[in-house]
Amino acid sequence: MVTHVPAEAFGDERGAILSFVEAQRGAIRRSLIGLTEEQAASRPSASELSLSGLLKHAAEAELNWLRMAQQRPSETSRTEETWADSFRLVGDESVEGMLEFWDGVAAEVEKFIHSVPSMDDTFPLPDRPWFPKEGRVSMRWMLLHLVEEHARHAGHADIIRESLDGRTALELVAEAGGYSGQS
Repeated sequence: MVTHVPAEAFGDERGAILSFVEAQRGAIRRSLIGLTEEQAASRPSASELSLSGLLKHAAEAELNWLRMAQQRPSETSRTEETWADSFRLVGDESVEGMLEFWDGVAAEVEKFIHSVPSMDDTFPLPDRPWFPKEGRVSMRWMLLHLVEEHARHAGHADIIRESLDGRTALELVAEAGGYSGQS
């Protein structure tokens, strides 16, 4: 999806990567423009994914990576039994509430990244079968991973949204930017 990611101030690596993370967050957020809670929760394809589920998953995943970097426990850690709940809204959760939650996570990520002494600083990965034993990653790696994670799910969101009502990502970018498509 063509969107312009603003250039960073010369040499501002943190700002540049944070801008790319935000661009991918925006792609997921825009996929929900104008939808009801029911539409956002629907699964119009063979996949189990819904737009509201992708929103929740992206927000929780970002918080989990932040907490790993901070070396603090995450408020949204999942067990094998609750993993599926990270891909659907449950109880009184809503799209609006999840968007607000993600806004808070995004602000916390930005503040944290600007506070670390170096993008080369590392943190340990948890002991999980999919991570290398005693693995560590840098702050830079974490942000680049968030770009990758969010971009992958933004692509899923594009397909789901187009399957729901035919609206494309380009149309949603224009709408979010206030363009009516008429000259």
